Amino acid sequence: MHSEAVAENDGVRAGKRTNGGAVADAVSLAIIEQLQEDGRRPYAAIGKAVGLSEAAVRQRVQKLLDQGAIRIAAVTDPRGVGLLRQATVGITVEGDPVPVAEALAELAEVGSVVVTAGPFDLLAEIAVTDDEHLLRLLTQRVRTLPGVRSTESFVHLGRRERAGVWRPPPP
Repeated sequence: MHSEAVAENDGVRAGKRTNGGAVADAVSLAIIEQLQEDGRRPYAAIGKAVGLSEAAVRQRVQKLLDQGAIRIAAVTDPRGVGLLRQATVGITVEGDPVPVAEALAELAEVGSVVVTAGPFDLLAEIAVTDDEHLLRLLTQRVRTLPGVRSTESFVHLGRRERAGVWRPPPP
């Protein structure tokens, strides 16, 4: 099973406000990059890479966590846990898309749901065991949700990027 720990960057940009309202500086961005490479990297090693003491790194990481700028999570490759078919499902809804998004997010096979502007109201990332599982999920659970007007599935044939790793632009 392939799994790696990463720090997910939720929109931190140099000179911009983070989710918690604080401004991330170049050192904090460098710490985030270190954690994205290895979410279990010791604070001492991060400190050496960014020019801070272990204690200073610990304080900065805690501040970033408290602000909601990052979260530390294990990212699992779905194939490593037997989910061999992945797909993105575009969903058109009648009315407010938020209740449908919330219902989709409760399904175990759904990794994420986003409300979008464009041809679909929602995009759902799903992972299932096989094509039969995908068909059952779509016909029996997704398309039957109140408010779902239509779906369009995009089966993943390959992936080229590391999920969950967003690199802030240089300052």
